Amino acid sequence: VQLQASGGGLVQAGDSLRLSCAASGRPFIRTTLGWFRQAPGKEREFVASSHWSAGSYYADSVKGRFTLSRDSGKNTLYLQMNSLKPEDTAVYSCAVWKAGSYYSTGSYASWGQGTLVTVSS
Repeated sequence: VQLQASGGGLVQAGDSLRLSCAASGRPFIRTTLGWFRQAPGKEREFVASSHWSAGSYYADSVKGRFTLSRDSGKNTLYLQMNSLKPEDTAVYSCAVWKAGSYYSTGSYASWGQGTLVTVSS
């Protein structure tokens, strides 16, 4: 499966954005997908994960502000980001979970190209 993230942009603190992760190659109905982000000078970190049957998991830093949703007909995973903060500025990427912890970068593969989110104060 190939993934492509989109929807990033420049917004002000408090604004909202919706990111999309479009999958091609095979249906992702029974696939667990994750969103990660990497800020300048920092390591990539977990944002959220959508399990195909067990629901969603979120990092504490985004819980209550970010929400995952799926459109199986479009093979797309969405990340709705509300109440954005300057510390949310990063390149956001999506990937397919393979094994292990849902919160660990090493558990994912098939990383798509990221999309840049910049939040100004």
